Amino acid sequence: MPRSDSSAEPLRFGTVGAPQTTPKPGGTPLAIAHSRALGLDHLEIAWVQSVRVTDEACAAIKAAAEQYNITLSVHAPYFINLNSQTAELMRKSDERLLAAARKGFLAGARDIVFHPASYHNQPPEKVYERVREKLLELTAILRAEGVTVTLRPETMGKPAMFGTLDEIIQLSRDVEGVLPAIDFAHLHARDGKHNTYVEFRAMLKAIEDGLGRRGLETLHVHLSGIDYGPKGERQHIPLNEADFAYRELLQALIDVEARGTVGVEAPEPFHVADALTLQATYRRLRAIHEGTVIEALEDES
Repeated sequence: MPRSDSSAEPLRFGTVGAPQTTPKPGGTPLAIAHSRALGLDHLEIAWVQSVRVTDEACAAIKAAAEQYNITLSVHAPYFINLNSQTAELMRKSDERLLAAARKGFLAGARDIVFHPASYHNQPPEKVYERVREKLLELTAILRAEGVTVTLRPETMGKPAMFGTLDEIIQLSRDVEGVLPAIDFAHLHARDGKHNTYVEFRAMLKAIEDGLGRRGLETLHVHLSGIDYGPKGERQHIPLNEADFAYRELLQALIDVEARGTVGVEAPEPFHVADALTLQATYRRLRAIHEGTVIEALEDES
């Protein structure tokens, strides 16, 4: 199939998990074909409970992605915790992340997103060192096997969870084969801030300061509406029910010439609608940006 007109766009939009409008019975190859029919350019495969897929199924996923020009990432199981408190739990956590990376690689994905750790009421500095050492170990295993993926620890939405922006940037500096998965809604929910154009630009500057232009040109972003309280994230909600300033974020991404992929998380029945809304808004703002000189949005924030 020929490349779509959107294939040259700096940011490729898609859903996290199969689009909820994918015909039944589904399967990832059909979800890929349906993503292309919707005009989306990316799919994040949601292996969030477990990784149970054959090598043959991975080959079919890879072939479909190549046929329809859809880039792929994988969301690894939720039950990964690189600060697990027993040897057995740590072993299982390692196995889940390695399985997601190995099978994702066979399926044609090169970015493996995962929730990194819980603090377990321990000092953040101690948890950081443990997570760093564990990632050094796991990335070495994958390199030795020729599994050339990027592990992407995600910024998290609860203060009890390891995953501030600074922590994820520093991990990406310290460990080869690691880059951030930036969930901007999580960062907003974590403290109720980080939701204006000025703040979004500051976060993007922190990424560039820590990782160079490469950090902004290989972005892997999650976007959604989010409900939150004093303890941070409660749940993903539709964009039109949330206070998340997604237009200002998209403008900031355009202004810094960010490149990469955007995975959209939303509850039924808004999964596809929110992905298409974000993609369309991005395209409109980018067209305005390229066609006229406009004032920066600081005064609107």
